[in-house]
Amino acid sequence: MSNLPIILASGSLIRRQILKDAGINFKVITRPVDENAIKVSMLAENSHLRDIPDALAEAKSVRVSSQVAGLVIGADQIMVMGGRLFDKPKDMAEVKTRLMKMRGQTHYLIGAVVISENGSPVWRHLAKTKLTMRDFTESFLDDYLKAEGDTLLESVGAYRFEGRGSQLFSNVEGDFFSILGLSLLPVMDYLRQRGAILS
Repeated sequence: MSNLPIILASGSLIRRQILKDAGINFKVITRPVDENAIKVSMLAENSHLRDIPDALAEAKSVRVSSQVAGLVIGADQIMVMGGRLFDKPKDMAEVKTRLMKMRGQTHYLIGAVVISENGSPVWRHLAKTKLTMRDFTESFLDDYLKAEGDTLLESVGAYRFEGRGSQLFSNVEGDFFSILGLSLLPVMDYLRQRGAILS
């Protein structure tokens, strides 16, 4: 096994938990990236929506990798419904409004992971998952919002699929880890190829 350090360039608690639960030894190092400016610029250029999380993941990964030695994992995810991109909700009122609109509808989570080394991307992966919400009652939603609280503001979908959020859905097509925001199995495959974890 090589001595290549593994670094997660993300402040996301769920991404940290995914790597930790998988038994991967890593450090978290983040450097600020103007995500909104990248999104606005790409939307103005009519970029494909799927290219946005890839660009954001690369920006995070390269920023840290240009300053720190090792394999730096950057990740990002967007939500698309009806051909429109959604950002994280600003407050709980927006969470409720959004989830009411999503009720009985299908949306997509498009997630990207980019691994960089010496300031350049060396590996990337894109995953698209399809999720359909059930036609839940408003009383169920009120109970759900009360139980989950402000944690919902940290998710582009305004739900935590790894927790009570699973109750919102009737059907899901895609990888569980990709829904959570980090395509773990392909990432581990690359880390094995590089000798950063045992094969």
